[in-house]
Amino acid sequence: MDASGDGRNPRGPRARNRTRTRTRTRTGILLSTAAALAAATVPASATQPAPAPPPDPVVVDCFSKGQVRPDEYLLACGDGNNRLVDLRWNTWGPKTATATGTDMVNDCRPYCAAGRFRPYPVTVTLSDPQPWPDRPGTQRFATIRLLYTDTAPAPVPKDVTYKLVYDTPSPTPTPNP
Repeated sequence: MDASGDGRNPRGPRARNRTRTRTRTRTGILLSTAAALAAATVPASATQPAPAPPPDPVVVDCFSKGQVRPDEYLLACGDGNNRLVDLRWNTWGPKTATATGTDMVNDCRPYCAAGRFRPYPVTVTLSDPQPWPDRPGTQRFATIRLLYTDTAPAPVPKDVTYKLVYDTPSPTPTPNP
């Protein structure tokens, strides 16, 4: 009721509508702000990032170091008479890796210390990734295939595959007499 006692609002119906509109607008802004804040905090706690894919396998060298895309790779760890050089990797993925390069092989004529290293163009494929026991969570390529694109060093076939992983077997218990 107003002071005049006639029951009318001195501001009139337009003033009431403006007041309602302002109130609704403020309420809407407050609710929108609250919803935006709630939405901003929910994804951080509800959504978990996807696990990172495992790293690509490595090739283990003669010094038990894992390498990715090495420029050179020693095949003959004992005497150094066979080495892959100038490796250019075309692919390196979770299942295989391929490269082209040169296999430098000592001809050991008349004996290895007096021999000459001869180049053989080669395509290299690493495959068969397996868990590396010394490095949990790391895979290592277990197989290397050499495909000689010209001639192969005698007596090696033109397409040859070697096992790269030489794990020491566990000792077998011997019964006591």
